[in-house]
Amino acid sequence: MPTTSPHPPSPSPPTALTPGYLATRLSTLYASTLAHTLRACSYANFAACFPTPAARRPQVLHGLWLQVVGKIEAKAKEEFEGILDERDVVEGLNRLEGVVEGGRGRRGGGVGVVPHLLPPLDLYNAHLAPRLLPIQADLDDRLQRTRARNEELGALVRRQREEVERLVGGLEAVVRDLEGANEAMGEVVGGVRAEVARL
Repeated sequence: MPTTSPHPPSPSPPTALTPGYLATRLSTLYASTLAHTLRACSYANFAACFPTPAARRPQVLHGLWLQVVGKIEAKAKEEFEGILDERDVVEGLNRLEGVVEGGRGRRGGGVGVVPHLLPPLDLYNAHLAPRLLPIQADLDDRLQRTRARNEELGALVRRQREEVERLVGGLEAVVRDLEGANEAMGEVVGGVRAEVARL
């Protein structure tokens, strides 16, 4: 006759690719710390470093501030992800979590994490993270490509604007030359009229 345990079976530790509790907490902590750090670099603080542009062209300085903060955030996240991948941090934290759970199980009579006691967000992440991570990576890749394309288009628009300004400057010079020639011709025509009138 099979015996039934009063405790549900403990869940298997997360796989190397699925972030466990510690890896998720590390990512959450990093994201919140980065957000707090970037909030400290407010527009008011940034504008105080550049008083002349802040007074004369605040919209340009605000755009520059958004770009700087965005670049810092993107670079910090990219480097953090690179370190996580390079050092296999998720896999190491998952192994550590498994060791800790194994120790708790041996010490506490074989009961590990009871799934119904986990917070809802952890259950949600455990079920959806394997499906959402590739989608998130794809969206991040598309966003990076779109940003790069936007920068290329912005540079093209700036070059075209400079070309238009150069052409308009050349046309203004031609108009000035024509006006000068018109004035000179006016004097000549006036002299010819006077001579014709005398004849």
